[in-house]
Amino acid sequence: MDNPNAVTTSPSGSTPAEAKAFLEGHPEIEAFDIVLTDANGIGRGKIVRRHELMGIFENGRHLPISILGLDITGEDVHETGLVWDTGDGDLRAWPIPGTLVPLFGTNPPRGQVLMSMHHLDGQPMTSDPRLVLARQVELLAARGLHPAGAFELEFFLLSNERDADGKVQPARAVLDGRRSAKTEVYSVDHLHGMEPLFSDIYAAAKAQGIPAETVISEYAPGQYELTLNYRKDVMRAADDLVMLKRLVRAQARRHGVTACFMAKPIEAYAGSGMHFHVSLQDDAGRNVFTEGAGEKWSPKLLNALGGLIHTMAESMLVFAPHANSWRRFVSQSYAPVAPSWGVNNRSVALRVPAGDAKNRRIEHRPSGVDANPYLVAATVLAGIVKGLDEHLDPGPETTGNGYEQAAEKSSMPADWRAAIEAARGSDFLKSALGPDLHRTFVAIKQAEYLRVARTVSELDYHLYLHEV
Repeated sequence: MDNPNAVTTSPSGSTPAEAKAFLEGHPEIEAFDIVLTDANGIGRGKIVRRHELMGIFENGRHLPISILGLDITGEDVHETGLVWDTGDGDLRAWPIPGTLVPLFGTNPPRGQVLMSMHHLDGQPMTSDPRLVLARQVELLAARGLHPAGAFELEFFLLSNERDADGKVQPARAVLDGRRSAKTEVYSVDHLHGMEPLFSDIYAAAKAQGIPAETVISEYAPGQYELTLNYRKDVMRAADDLVMLKRLVRAQARRHGVTACFMAKPIEAYAGSGMHFHVSLQDDAGRNVFTEGAGEKWSPKLLNALGGLIHTMAESMLVFAPHANSWRRFVSQSYAPVAPSWGVNNRSVALRVPAGDAKNRRIEHRPSGVDANPYLVAATVLAGIVKGLDEHLDPGPETTGNGYEQAAEKSSMPADWRAAIEAARGSDFLKSALGPDLHRTFVAIKQAEYLRVARTVSELDYHLYLHEV
């Protein structure tokens, strides 16, 4: 029997009118992906038939609480407290307004809607990553501040087949089958080989209302970057990234290649980041990071940088959540190796881009593309608030080569295990994520670390089988 206190009005703000209008406007769509994002940023859920959609918007949809306690492989992590401690009971997921969209190129035609998890009485389920970000946005709103932002998406397009040594390799151009093994950074002609795929990506993004903009050939063979337009609503900016990753993966698959969102898939080349651009607007819509007359920098901008620098070490598990994430942090690989800041400088962790003062923002660069954008944004906002509240000083600006100066600022965890321990003991991170998601996230990462640590790899045999 359902809970007698269960709500029938969506706590997410979704309404049946949205579903009704969508169904009327898209009579061709036969089914829908309903997608709940877990702690690892993975979409979990179901495919439902067309006639089920109205019921989901009217009453939500029961989903097991344990979905939010899964590791990267989809196995239960009992230490999260979300499996048998709760009897693996159902909670109720509700649609996120504005995320009901068609999926481009599906046959038969399908749609998609993102979901958020709530208790049966409508209260937020505090191990849901999106609701953790919503909490940080609400706390800022109470101060008269409203975060705006955008994410950048770096990724690899890889062949579905490995090379002769069993290594992944860049995909052949979908236009003519050519393969390049060169770092063709910013090559426009190189992009032409993937034109059919990127055309479909842009068409899919347009269908979903995602403001995908510039595409470039990045700093490794087979690596690309898509930028997203700045959003005044940072919640929507994070939704954009979640939805864009899903559609890039789907369109790549339809063109016979693999879209790879590992932080470091190829050892000899740079990894893939997920840079987060963020600013704060006041109630009147003014950017509080904009410097005033006679100021070199806004005091609020400096304090925000100070908060992010002071909290970066204990937050690195959010920004680099997997074993592979830590292979990205190599000097001169365009991934930051120290909690530093600078202006128009890509060798630092926190970059203040050059440009018009009214658009002043922070580019947060530590996160890999394998990180969860909801958790990244929540942690970054919490760090900014700490800096504002405590008037934290970011220290001197880094100029020139920040990698050469990194040893002087080496407070970052050395590896994944150290990051897990730093996160476990962090009062800041417990506050930023909330105690429930903090417990869930750290437990999942510890379980994944133990899985990796006990695995005997091919490298072990190569190094030690005949030597020790």
